[in-house]
Amino acid sequence: MQASRLSRQVPVGDGVLTILHRLDLEIARGESVAILGASGSGKSTLLGLLAGLDLPSSGEVQINGKNLFTLDEDERAALRGRLIGFVFQSFQLLPALTALENVMLPLELAGSPAAREKALAVLHRVGLSERLQHYPKHLSGGEQQRVAIARAFATQPELLLADEPTGNLDSATGARIIDLLFELNREQGTTLVLVTHDAELAARCSRRLRLVDGHLAAA
Repeated sequence: MQASRLSRQVPVGDGVLTILHRLDLEIARGESVAILGASGSGKSTLLGLLAGLDLPSSGEVQINGKNLFTLDEDERAALRGRLIGFVFQSFQLLPALTALENVMLPLELAGSPAAREKALAVLHRVGLSERLQHYPKHLSGGEQQRVAIARAFATQPELLLADEPTGNLDSATGARIIDLLFELNREQGTTLVLVTHDAELAARCSRRLRLVDGHLAAA
């Protein structure tokens, strides 16, 4: 993955707020990178741009040689379905689907065989075997986070982007999820890009970057 001259500006009153300023970032296949920074520094904005969920004011993001922003919305969604897993800070679970159905959905959309069996296996790995038929509203915040993580893992993505993946978890569950993240990185060569305030999680990444005033620097 490579981001070049990536900028994001938003209008504020009579002026413009620059969140990201001509940012460059290159991440090697299989690398694990933690992005740190104060609240409001633009970490989640950067992650959304790297996934093609948002559009930049200028610049480009290339994944496997494709510039995300030359693709239309449907093409970007198709690329995400094939290559990218995303763990949202706000979970983004579908309220009308059970935990199992939420995890099965990306597998079914990708035409994956044995979607139910794969979803069951990954939900077991995040410790939710007893909560398969529960809807999001009946799950705690930590349980919803684990469903979101299971959904991101289920398709065995080449690239996993995670926004505070342990932010809603107790320390024991958070430690298990951290182990799972790095098992995926090690076993499947998955590239990890993590926005986090978790010092333990950041320390296990091969590289740590800090976002300050719209610029990235080594942490």
